[in-house]
Amino acid sequence: MISIVKEEMDRIGAQQLLLPFVQPAELWKKTGRWDEYGQELLRFQDRKGSWFVLSPTHEELITRLAGDILTSYRKLPVVVYQIQIKFRDEPRPRGGVIRSREFWMKDAYSFCQDDEQMGKIYKEMQSAYERIFSRCGLSYKVVEAESGPIGGDVSHEFISLAPNGEDRIVECDSCGYSAKLERARSRVKMESKEREKALEEVNTPDVKTVDEVANFLNIPLAKILKTVVYQTERGLLGVVVRGDHRINEDKLKKLVKLEELNLAPDELIYENIGVEVGFVGPVGVDNWCLIVDEAVMQGRNFVAGANKKDTHFINVNPGRDFSPEIIGDIRYVLPGDECPVCGASLKVKRGIEIGHLFKLGDRYSSKLGAFFLDQKGKKHPLIMGCYGIGISRLPAAIIEQNNDKDGIIWPREVAPFDCVVIPAGDEVFDFSREVYLNLKDSPIEVVWDNRDISAGMKFKDSDLVGIPFKVIVGRTFLKEGKIEIKKRGSGEIIKVSKKDLTAKLMELIQDGG
Repeated sequence: MISIVKEEMDRIGAQQLLLPFVQPAELWKKTGRWDEYGQELLRFQDRKGSWFVLSPTHEELITRLAGDILTSYRKLPVVVYQIQIKFRDEPRPRGGVIRSREFWMKDAYSFCQDDEQMGKIYKEMQSAYERIFSRCGLSYKVVEAESGPIGGDVSHEFISLAPNGEDRIVECDSCGYSAKLERARSRVKMESKEREKALEEVNTPDVKTVDEVANFLNIPLAKILKTVVYQTERGLLGVVVRGDHRINEDKLKKLVKLEELNLAPDELIYENIGVEVGFVGPVGVDNWCLIVDEAVMQGRNFVAGANKKDTHFINVNPGRDFSPEIIGDIRYVLPGDECPVCGASLKVKRGIEIGHLFKLGDRYSSKLGAFFLDQKGKKHPLIMGCYGIGISRLPAAIIEQNNDKDGIIWPREVAPFDCVVIPAGDEVFDFSREVYLNLKDSPIEVVWDNRDISAGMKFKDSDLVGIPFKVIVGRTFLKEGKIEIKKRGSGEIIKVSKKDLTAKLMELIQDGG
């Protein structure tokens, strides 16, 4: 896999380097990520009391280096990459190599004069990634994604489809629209034609959650308004979505232009609204900023908390009964929602993130003083991009898509060996060794299973490991003078003579098995 990555990076002119694993905290403080990155950034002090970090990524360090070297437009564009260990103090490591604290990554960085040059490099890198993952035998999707702590305005992820993957993507089979669940949009359905009814209070003793309200009043979740209160540096936010929707905090942060959101403590809610959490609603509260999801604005006659203990309102209508300060898309997409592009039904699928592309702009270069001079001698910040591949994740992603009840079915280019020579009996042991040595003299990657166990166990182990071809020297050779080639994927058996074995294997390998 690493050789495939290197070949494709070389193909687009990227230069390989190796950056220090330990970085000085000073650089991270200059970009603001010392505080922004959170607890995943492992910090430590040396004996002199100076602070350092174990690298979760290398934007700061490579930008500092580029600022010292790439001082003229004549040196641009430049793309560099490394394959190195990273460390992120993940709160919940899981899935073996899928999300571990220490992992291998290929991270690349580009430095350009302007957005146009950056766009060209971005497309070249995306094409290189597509070739890498295709050569690895992966089925994947390229989706719009959030930039997270890396930053930047444009970001795409490569997601390897897997039913037990930790990431979720939204996809339209009709037009091809796709995005990470965190970023995905859906079309808002047309305004309800239902007639507005008079606002009423109903007694709902100890009925607090949306599920409890739906059961108590025998109504669908979509007819309930869910109100969540956040505490921010600008005061309280009252955030309203339909009961069948979840608040997307990434979208909410962008909408209100805040870096951090925290759920308001129960005591603060009671102090400001005068009621416990389960009965909070949007009607009649004026000491918060009211933010309402756009889907709510299309509905009529909702149920919502009445800001009174054991009480809810029925027939709550936006515009008449409450007026939002901000309206926007702040919800997660649901399966079956309408595609924002074509209106067809959206699907939500699971997968594993295997690659990520970012357009960083001048986020790092302007803060770290990485400037170049243009043709007129004018100074500009370097325009950057960064691009990652989770090397440690690739084997897990490949195995998820290439397996059966007997074990792994490695795609040819990433298999540990092309074939395994198996002697099926003591009487052919010496001849199997001769076959192995002949194949070893060819370009074929071959291993000889000379263990003192039964042929059946060797067959089982070969299937489990996933070697693409078995070369079986057994009864067929003794009876017919033929060697059997068995394909791991299909189970097809091909009989060949000793002299034709190497040529036939080469043909099968080149054809992909």
